[in-house]
Amino acid sequence: MSVLLSHETIVGWLRETDTERLGELWHAADECRRINVGDEVHLRGLVEISNHCIRLCGYCGLRAGGARLERYRMTETEIIACAQRAASFGYGTVVLQSGEDYGLTAEWVAKVVTRIKRETGLAVTLSLGERPPAELRLWREAGADRYLLRFETSDPGLYAVIHPGRDGAPGHLHERLELLRCLREWGYEIGSGVMVGIPGQTVESLAADLELFRALDLDMIGIGPFIAHPATPLGSSDTTAHARTVVGDQASNDELTVCKMLALARLACPAANIPSTTALATINKQSGHEQGLGRGANVIMPNLTPPSYRVRYEVYPDKASVDATSDKGRASLTGRIEALGRRMGSGPGGRRRP
Repeated sequence: MSVLLSHETIVGWLRETDTERLGELWHAADECRRINVGDEVHLRGLVEISNHCIRLCGYCGLRAGGARLERYRMTETEIIACAQRAASFGYGTVVLQSGEDYGLTAEWVAKVVTRIKRETGLAVTLSLGERPPAELRLWREAGADRYLLRFETSDPGLYAVIHPGRDGAPGHLHERLELLRCLREWGYEIGSGVMVGIPGQTVESLAADLELFRALDLDMIGIGPFIAHPATPLGSSDTTAHARTVVGDQASNDELTVCKMLALARLACPAANIPSTTALATINKQSGHEQGLGRGANVIMPNLTPPSYRVRYEVYPDKASVDATSDKGRASLTGRIEALGRRMGSGPGGRRRP
């Protein structure tokens, strides 16, 4: 199967229901993955360093004003300890993730990045939301290697509905896309991604998402089902009061549609690093990660956040988590990966470029 998929071909695959035909898609994506990124599954140690956020995103449990959420910020010492644990486990990357929290000052984040690089040698990925250009450049100069900034949907109208700006006015997709382009210019590997099945999202919109991945030449692509926290506007019993009216086929947030998107993303962006996401594992706790790895994914992100904080990083309830801290958990993960005919990755696992 050619990786140069037309818009019509992508839409056709997203609507496909025939099991045998879909088997062809799974095989093509898995073979594309094998040829372009190999059989290694790279592990990224995730550390959720703060659950504070100034944003009012319509689906996220970390949104500002969530009175029931107990807020926290990890200390520098706690974060460095997590990074050292990641290094001791043989991971090549640590991912520092938070809400958009300006209590994490630019200088403080730069200091943490510098220490991680100096003391562990790990690649550092940041996922801290939209921050001013001067701060993002400072973190790159401090040694940060990658930046994750999901756009969630390529539809500007839908983006404005689910992503209000900092002042509560509708958000602007073009601002986030421009920031991704700037991050690339400043030397970061860039990652983004989407949710599948947002109320008001169509199959045609998902096809446009895939085309935008390709246009941005993303180094990392995250795709997971739409799961809204029940204490948010889009997680309430009356989502129609907050969602956009669908014009066309409403995209499903089921496992099958997510797997189609993973497979098509691999074909559209053959060399990208693509995780089998926590959200996919949340809707299929038995084999969600395996399903993703069989549909083109090559990354898993075990959670190294201390348990007392992890339970408070509630983007949505009942979030799946890979046990990466115990010997039993790591052995189980290794066994699951090897059972797929794959092997644990080594080193930072950056994007392979010619």
